[in-house]
Amino acid sequence: MTIVSNTPDLSDADTPDANTPAVGGSAVDVAAAKVRTAAKKRPGALAESGSPLVRPPAAAHLSDEQVAELGRELDAIKDDILAKRGSSDAAYIRRMIKIQRGLEISGRAALLVSKNKTAWVAGTSLLSLAKILENMELGHNILHGQWDWMRDPDIHSTTWEWDFVTPARSWQHTHNDLHHRWTNVIGKDNDVGYNLLRMDPQQKWTPFNLGNPVYNALLAPVFEWGIAIYDLELQDFKEGRKSKEALVRDLKALGRKALKQFTKDYAATPAVAMLTGSGKQALYGTLTANAVRNVWAHAVIFCGHFPEGTDTFTEEMVEGETRGDWYVRQMIGSANISGSKFMHLMTGNLSHQIEHHLFPDLPSNRYGEVAPKVQEICRRYGLPYTTGPLLKQVGSTWAKIFKLALPPKKA
Repeated sequence: MTIVSNTPDLSDADTPDANTPAVGGSAVDVAAAKVRTAAKKRPGALAESGSPLVRPPAAAHLSDEQVAELGRELDAIKDDILAKRGSSDAAYIRRMIKIQRGLEISGRAALLVSKNKTAWVAGTSLLSLAKILENMELGHNILHGQWDWMRDPDIHSTTWEWDFVTPARSWQHTHNDLHHRWTNVIGKDNDVGYNLLRMDPQQKWTPFNLGNPVYNALLAPVFEWGIAIYDLELQDFKEGRKSKEALVRDLKALGRKALKQFTKDYAATPAVAMLTGSGKQALYGTLTANAVRNVWAHAVIFCGHFPEGTDTFTEEMVEGETRGDWYVRQMIGSANISGSKFMHLMTGNLSHQIEHHLFPDLPSNRYGEVAPKVQEICRRYGLPYTTGPLLKQVGSTWAKIFKLALPPKKA
């Protein structure tokens, strides 16, 4: 069987857009080379033609030719965005960075005098917004390589380090390389429950799962730490798939990152605030801002993957998968959140989770433009397009968490 690369085509990430001047320099060339190398190392492969051993039930009615045509239509949508991508997109991400940094500076400045309750509320709110914007619209999307085409060494997937305790490189491995390749494949995609929650009936039930709702409630406010531990791949180490040397390396990287985050949020800002007698209040403010960001990120990510209507898959369903089949799996294995432009911005446009999973390396500000086209394709090919307002998706996700905490009913 002839195979081709399964991952999104990153070759365009190394080519500056005609409408945007390239930033020269060896640092960018090295970064671009790293992107190409990473793309080659990413796991899995797609069949050039044919079909998987078993198609998912939601796509069982599609023929091989229909799936191939669907793939060509989605490729055309991506090519259209790539052709239009240019200076306006570059201006967008630079504007978002300026806004985020302005919010963070303003928030921390207010916390320096947060003995005043109004200043505490203002500082904590501004810092919370800054952290959400950095984590969702900036960090997540930059680390996906969505802006590598600009060849700006300061806004590049190989150089950006985000305001999240897990090191960027560790997250890129578990998220970009593994989760986006094996989306919702039980036994392959450990993001289904993050090795903690039972999120699918195919996962074996144990008495430990009775605590599903409690674990999830505890996870939300410390979500960044849950992801950091998850990114260590302790289960792989336990089962011999990860070496001791690799684990030690990752632990050291996490230690360095955690020290940096602690110093910035829980030492530096409160220490300066002590000069105005606001040290304790500033500490509480930074703790609150991180918790708010964590709860928001947790809600958005869970709503994008686990509400009613999202499918999971067996390994048989990806064996022999073509590019079109891969597209189908991303569409029926993800869910969107409907809402305002501001809500989409604060989710990092992950409210367009379906479009993000189809085109993880397209600029996030383009997902809203792509979404109606993807929805029309789903309608025409008889595929579900799961979307709904935030509260509905949150409620649906929590309902599943409670349901799967219980043992399966006996047949």
